[in-house]
Amino acid sequence: MPSLFKIFRPSRRMSDCSSAESGSPLGHEASFRDTRAAIDQLSQVVRNNPDAVEIYLALGNLFRSQGDLERAIQIRNTLIVRSGLDERFKAKAWLELGRDYKRAGFLDRAQQALDEARKTLRDDPAILAELLRLSATAGDFSNAAEYASLLEDRIAQAHYLVRQAMVHGEADQTALRAKLLKRALQIYPGSVEAWIEGLKDAYARSDWRETAKQMSRATASVAPGLRFVLFESLLGFAAQGAEDGPPMRPECTARLLPVIEGLSQDLLLYYYGSLLLIHGQDYEQARSWLEKTLILHPDFWPARLELLLLSAELQELSAAFKVQLEFFLEKARMVKKFVCSSCGLKREAVFFHCPRCEAWHSITFRLALND
Repeated sequence: MPSLFKIFRPSRRMSDCSSAESGSPLGHEASFRDTRAAIDQLSQVVRNNPDAVEIYLALGNLFRSQGDLERAIQIRNTLIVRSGLDERFKAKAWLELGRDYKRAGFLDRAQQALDEARKTLRDDPAILAELLRLSATAGDFSNAAEYASLLEDRIAQAHYLVRQAMVHGEADQTALRAKLLKRALQIYPGSVEAWIEGLKDAYARSDWRETAKQMSRATASVAPGLRFVLFESLLGFAAQGAEDGPPMRPECTARLLPVIEGLSQDLLLYYYGSLLLIHGQDYEQARSWLEKTLILHPDFWPARLELLLLSAELQELSAAFKVQLEFFLEKARMVKKFVCSSCGLKREAVFFHCPRCEAWHSITFRLALND
């Protein structure tokens, strides 16, 4: 049991890091005061020099960053109606106004403002990127894919085609769904999202041969660091649809394991191989796969957690001890396993586009608890 306590009792070093990340209330207050001081100084400059358009724009951005959207919008509108203002500056004001409205949740007004900005700025990347975000927020994935195409962002274009395909799948438009998924893979063969949807379709049909075939092609196409996402997503999908019997059909597991074995030694794929077996209720073989992961990485905590769970079932435990053990194991399962390699954001579920730094396909698996 001491090893369990080590997992859940943070060390002094970890606690210090956690405190530093969260920041003290005094730190937040100081940061807020600094921002307000900057706003006051810029406001004074603007009053003394009404022609300082770029300072006006910067001041509006500061108001928006502080959540004062009403004043930010007022500044943009003041610039837009100013006579004789250079069209480029007016277009920038429209762009920032669109961002203000989007932040406020007025998507229609945001669209109108961005359309006005585009009349002057044309296909400026800043405009297209904002229109892409707005379309995605509004659920208009077709337009989002078009804007991504104009930006020559193949990953984003494929992603939004997949999102569009998912909508058609919910409406039972299977032919159109399949067409969109195929197009997504033509645009970006490494689109892990598109491969996942194809795997789900094959699994839903109980076509185990096709599921394995799709997995083999997917693991050969996506970046090696993203292969685990394929298995994580398929396991989640299988568990959702399992009303009776094991969460993962053993017939499917039997065809997927050779796919993993055909790849070079990979810690995460061995781990997900063990999960396939656990979900298929083949616990003895699952132990063997978990031991493979520990040979590659002795400190890999998810494998040790699963081995502990399997071993606990074989032990004679007192009722009180079992309650405490189950409590800690449940807490361990709630640890955020996925991390953005770009900004360090931790998440409980798979993500393809980091909500903090907006990096695409930056998901990694948290190999150590202190990562």
